[in-house]
Amino acid sequence: MSRESRKGLNRRSLLKSAAAVGAFPLVNISRSWAAEETIGNYPAGVKGDSVFVGVIVPLTGAYSAEGADHLKGFQLAFEHLNNGGGLVSKIPTLSGKGVLGKKIVYKWADNQTKPGPAVQAATAFITNDKAMMISGCSSSATAIALEKVAQRYRVINMVGGSGANETTGKDCQRYAFRSQPSAYMAAKALAPAIGKELGKNRKAVYLVPDYAYGHSVFDSTSKFTEQQLGWKTVGQQLCPVGTADYSSFLLNIANSGADVFVNVAFGADSVASTKQAKQFGVLDKMKMIVPNLSAFQGKEVGAEIMQGVYGTLDFWWTQAETIPEAKIFVDAFEAKYKYKPRWLAHIAYTQMLVWADAVERAKTFNPVSVIKALEAEHKLKMPLGEVYYRACDHQQVRAVPVVVGKKPSEMRNPEDVYKIVGLTPGPDVVPPCDSTGCKLPSY
Repeated sequence: MSRESRKGLNRRSLLKSAAAVGAFPLVNISRSWAAEETIGNYPAGVKGDSVFVGVIVPLTGAYSAEGADHLKGFQLAFEHLNNGGGLVSKIPTLSGKGVLGKKIVYKWADNQTKPGPAVQAATAFITNDKAMMISGCSSSATAIALEKVAQRYRVINMVGGSGANETTGKDCQRYAFRSQPSAYMAAKALAPAIGKELGKNRKAVYLVPDYAYGHSVFDSTSKFTEQQLGWKTVGQQLCPVGTADYSSFLLNIANSGADVFVNVAFGADSVASTKQAKQFGVLDKMKMIVPNLSAFQGKEVGAEIMQGVYGTLDFWWTQAETIPEAKIFVDAFEAKYKYKPRWLAHIAYTQMLVWADAVERAKTFNPVSVIKALEAEHKLKMPLGEVYYRACDHQQVRAVPVVVGKKPSEMRNPEDVYKIVGLTPGPDVVPPCDSTGCKLPSY
């Protein structure tokens, strides 16, 4: 039989089969198969009456205080999504009876402020617990590692705390979404404020944690202070995360000839390095700025040292005095945990609600559909005002608070550490899409 004859026979056989079952049933069978196509843990992870979320936060290591606050934000969000309350009542798509009628169940793991344990925990949540979403971190190194895990397994990752430009830049992933301002966004918001306060033509020296986050903050802050303010960068001291003794770094900083000390260290490292800088006399002859203030830095260091220090925060609780959504969040958090929420709790809480809204709008947990719902740039009112994710790089477009440390005499209570001096709109600080280096992989 010729090749052409075989083709004709196959075509006739197919047409006879179609006639036997009818054209429309054949189409319906195809659609049914497509609906059940396996994508990550979908549909296996949503077969029952609940859906699993894996939370990976640093409960030990240099960022453990931030991790504990972060976890509380997740717990409050899941409580409100399952049982109602808080901002859930303000988002029309959310019922307070789970997500798409399914109760959220979750576990958390300690990533120890290290990528390795974070990857192990995320992999276990995805493969053993059929996680439909993972979140957490607090360190850009762990954030970038978790993004890659999420992409590999095709499970959505709401990134958590991460300031490195690379998170939504060259390391961006289709399955990952970041809400914290990038180092670029923070530096662009901060530069006008410190220029107004400290003036132009200053000399700056940097203490930089030696990983993606530290290098991003150094690159972006030095860029904007040099280009916009005419500052000169006279040096940077690279230090490992978890450093205990900063004396050698601070000695070089003290002898650098700078009049501005830019402290990029984060978490417990930021607290330790700031206290030691005061002991070494660095803060007596230099102004200090902190481009990305740690969650508890002001309280743990004290107002005597932090007064007059400028920086940015993802969120600060006094926004509750001017933004209704912030008041709802702060009041609910304080009622449950007996202290004012810090910005890691804010990230956890709001990202869970934004994810839940996207699932409800998509009307499915299919991760591709949820990603497309997030990429639609749908705006929601949150404690920062209006927020949405950019389709080009999955960076949240949101306002960036610029703050300054209060004098002890100005504080109304022990947690009233900072004064908000600016709330820079998100569209004014996000980098152009074609400048980030982000090339999102396929769905």
